[in-house]
Amino acid sequence: MRGVFFVAGLVAVVAGVVGIFVPLLPTTPFLLLAAYCFSRSSPRLHGWLLAHPRLGPPIRDWQSHGVIRPRAKALALILITACAAWLIVVHGTSACGRIALIAGYALLAAFLATRPSRPPNATPPRSS
Repeated sequence: MRGVFFVAGLVAVVAGVVGIFVPLLPTTPFLLLAAYCFSRSSPRLHGWLLAHPRLGPPIRDWQSHGVIRPRAKALALILITACAAWLIVVHGTSACGRIALIAGYALLAAFLATRPSRPPNATPPRSS
């Protein structure tokens, strides 16, 4: 199983890095998946991923406090809404399909919206 987790971790890192440049491909979920897979297969790559200056902070935020940074949360909510609207308008799904789609996206949006935006006891950013 270590080999399966290792390959899955590599694929998830590649997808996450591609997601940095492709607007509709989410980066953070792939990086979280990669961190999980590497924790099961390669302590060295798990440590590298967590210590990476660009890829590591969102993973560490999530693992330590369940935090999703405000910018990532806002972008995710905007993209969820846009994708749901596009699927409903362009693909003209059935009424049951629309209800299921809206319910699924609503649950996902509610989950994201209720996650903390900063660790507990963190100093709020100063407004200028």
